[in-house]
Amino acid sequence: MNIRVRGNEQDTSMASGPATDTPPYASAARISDSQCYPQYTASLKCLEEFSTDKSKCQEHFDVYKECKKKEREARLERNRSRSFFS
Repeated sequence: MNIRVRGNEQDTSMASGPATDTPPYASAARISDSQCYPQYTASLKCLEEFSTDKSKCQEHFDVYKECKKKEREARLERNRSRSFFS
């Protein structure tokens, strides 16, 4: 929402622009493509439920962290097997 102030009046109309299906940040599109998306959403749900005691979500965090670690290792291995000159 854009807010423009002219004198004593405010224009709070929504910014006009093309409607797109892409998220505002490129990384947001990749989260849902990740193999770790279920662990990610489970962590967020836990945080919503236990926002006052995040220690109750530690198991979810650990599972997500381990998944991301394995995902990264697999990506690095794929990149190692590629040739730069082919």
